[in-house]
Amino acid sequence: MKLKEVKRTVLRVLGNLLLNFLLDLLCRTLRIKIINEQVIDSLVKQNKNFVFAFWHRTMLVPWFINSNKKFAALTSLSKDGDLLANLLDKWKYQVVRGSSSRGGEDALSNMVEYAKRDYSVAITPDGPRGPIFEFKAGAVITAKRTGIPVVLAGTYYLKKRTLNSWDKMEIPKFFSEVYIKLSEPIYVESDLNYDNTSRIIKECEDQLNKLQKEAEELNKD
Repeated sequence: MKLKEVKRTVLRVLGNLLLNFLLDLLCRTLRIKIINEQVIDSLVKQNKNFVFAFWHRTMLVPWFINSNKKFAALTSLSKDGDLLANLLDKWKYQVVRGSSSRGGEDALSNMVEYAKRDYSVAITPDGPRGPIFEFKAGAVITAKRTGIPVVLAGTYYLKKRTLNSWDKMEIPKFFSEVYIKLSEPIYVESDLNYDNTSRIIKECEDQLNKLQKEAEELNKD
């Protein structure tokens, strides 16, 4: 390996370590309020795992609140996916790489296998490239194949920075309040046909968008 390539590799590793440290530190300063948290508490008490789904735009804190737990995560094969995979590895996730366009079926099969081994599964259903707020099938198909429920999470950052990305990704500011509103568990019958499965996917999309708006309204109470 040439010296220039070695330097580039070292700088990339150091940059990833610094970014992971800063994001972890940021999340630990946040004041996170979870509405309907008893949904998760009840599933945990029953030793039930679940699919946890949240939009890509607000994904940082939903990833964070499930750190150091028995979770698997789906991330893309892109360079941005590399950064996220490194962070999630620090947060003790089992990371599966793939997307609807690259390695999708293999990634979905791996997520199903983790779910069958009693891991909960975290997914951004409109990631990694959108369309924004469009619920792709992975979360519902995982639930359908394993019998575990889907729990949706609408997330709102009171103070944030917005990145110039396809989804206008939001990063909360240090010490910001964060509001997360959870759905009730959504179970998907294993014998549903294509049309009814598609209907459940659309209902999840509508409900997650509704939770997103409701989370935003919480700061006005």
